[in-house]
This record gives sequence, C-alpha cells and structure tokens, in this order.
Amino acid sequence: MTQPFEIGIITFGEVGPDTTTGKLMSPQDRMAEIVEQAVVADEVGLDLYAVGEHHRSDFVASAPPVVLAAVAARTQRIRLSSGVTVLGSEDPVRVFQNFATLDLLSAGRAEIIAGRGSFTESFPLFGYDAADYADLYREKLEALLAIRRSNPAVWPGGPHTRDLTGLDIAPRPVGELPVWIASGGTPASAVRAGSLGLPLALALLLGPVGQFTDGVAKYYEAFESAGHPAEAARVGITAHGHVGATSQGARDTMYPYFTVGMRENNHQRGAGFDLPRRAFDAQATPGGGLLVGSPQEVIDKLMTYHELYGVTRAVFHLGYGHLPQKDHLAAIERLGTDVAPVMRRELSATAGSPA
Repeated sequence: MTQPFEIGIITFGEVGPDTTTGKLMSPQDRMAEIVEQAVVADEVGLDLYAVGEHHRSDFVASAPPVVLAAVAARTQRIRLSSGVTVLGSEDPVRVFQNFATLDLLSAGRAEIIAGRGSFTESFPLFGYDAADYADLYREKLEALLAIRRSNPAVWPGGPHTRDLTGLDIAPRPVGELPVWIASGGTPASAVRAGSLGLPLALALLLGPVGQFTDGVAKYYEAFESAGHPAEAARVGITAHGHVGATSQGARDTMYPYFTVGMRENNHQRGAGFDLPRRAFDAQATPGGGLLVGSPQEVIDKLMTYHELYGVTRAVFHLGYGHLPQKDHLAAIERLGTDVAPVMRRELSATAGSPA
C-alpha cells in the first residue's frame, strides 16, 4: 500500500504589532487574513490547513473548529485540521461533536491532531490543575477514541471523565474522523501513538533534522508490536519555514518576523528568547530543522526528513511572528506550485519505517 506525500500549512493566529509601524492589527482583520491564507492554499493545491489552539490575547484562534468552519465555506478540497487540540483541558464529547459538525459542513474534510499542548493557559481557564497535565490527556484521549469507535459510546469514565456508556453522541461524521497524535518528540508519546495504531505528528521547533530518530523508531516498533499493519503507520512533521524565490531572500524575509515570534509568542508569556541571526542561519542549513530556502532547498530538506523518518506529510508553519500577508501568500503559492508537485511526483511514499 502506498500513501501520497501531503503538504500543508498551519497558523497559530498570533496578533502582533507591525515591525515597521508598531501598529497592532485588529483581531477581526487578523481572522480575515487567516481565511484568505486558507483559500489561497486550497487554490494552489495544498493538502491541509491547520489552526492551532491558544487562549491568550496575543492569539485569535481559541476556537479552531469555528475558524475552520469559516474556511470550509470558502474552500473546496483542502483538509481541515486542528494543530493541536489541547485535549487535556477539553471535553472529549464536545471535541468530537465540534469536529464531526465541521466534517459534515466540509463534506468529510475534518481531522483532529490531539496533543497535550506546549501552552498551558487553558488549564486554569477551564478549571483544570496543570499538575494533572499528563493524566488528563491520557484519559481524555482514550475517551475520544471510544466516542469515535461506537455510538452509543462505550466508556466507563475515570478520575477525569464521566461515564458515557450508552449515550448517543451526535452528530456523527461523514466517515471515521481521523485522529493524529501530536508529539514534541518524546519517546513516550511516540509509543502511545504506535500502540493505538494512530498516525504521529511530530512538532519540530529548532534543532538538527535527525533529533527524533529514536522516538520515530519506537513509534514504528510499537505500531507493529500492537498488531497494527505496518503499512498503515504514518509520520508527519510540522516545522517553521518560508519558501522564497532564492535562498538568501527566503532567510532575509523570514528572520525578522520569526525572531519576534520566538520572543513574544513562544510558549508561556515572558518565556520567549532572542534568536541570533547566526543561529537562525544554522537552522536553515541542510542539517538544521527549519524548512526555509528556495523551492529546491525546501524539497531537499523534505527528502531528508522522508529518508530519516518515513515522513508522508509535512506541515509548514509559515509567517510566524506575523509576516506581512503579501509575503505569506507568496510563500503559500510557491509551496503549492513549486514544492508540492515535485514531492508528490518523487514520493508516492510507502508507509512504514524509513529505510
């Protein structure tokens, strides 16, 4: 069995001041930008548009299914995903209902990427103790999968979830709602995804391209050990990047905004850091994690990720730090016209562990 190579984009919907004027964009205008980006991504043939969940005033996307429903009304074929659903502070029933509704609105294009989340402001906001971070996620993931598996549901409940057995949980999606497991690279999350027979979505921030080799190997091992067919295993990556006409142009365009994003919007408020240009440029080399450069450079980096991890999906976080919309849309167009067709042609990738 072969799987096509998918390429998509993700937004966190961060709201920041213009780096030249200092003027802050309104949340309404920022939301319009997000929808426009998705429309262009659909038009140029990208496979996925994802919206990250954040609950702070410097982001607008606290409700990804609502944002994605607006995108569904303006697009035709692109898959619509969370990126990620912070499941530990969510109600798994409402998560399923929201994305099943999105699936119906979009004629079967919805999916969930579920994770623990690197931002934890949602826990006190919804009455959860961040000390229960890992337990909440584990139990609610099991509940979500039980809801997906059957209706009426069969779920006995636990310390953090109620008994759902026998309850009618509706609406139901067009088909089986895809659920991916997000991982920041820890072996435990990779093993969890493999044991459950779910695809693994690796979040790559900064570091060497091969930093998750051991974790991905454990994913494939756990997948097969649990009795799932090896050819059904899937690994995707999400990484920051920018596609420019030239290598130097791509780096020069991305860096000023990316470093602002890392300083102002990274993890918890006040915990960001300044990224020196030399460190950024090192991450843009063939051995670094960023997907930035000319179309050919980006293709070469994706091929490296495929060879290392057996990757069959790459999701680009373009425009982090609120890159101007014209530059963001130009990068989306290059990704769809210059990068994606080459990857699809070169890699009708066979699922399973990398060679």
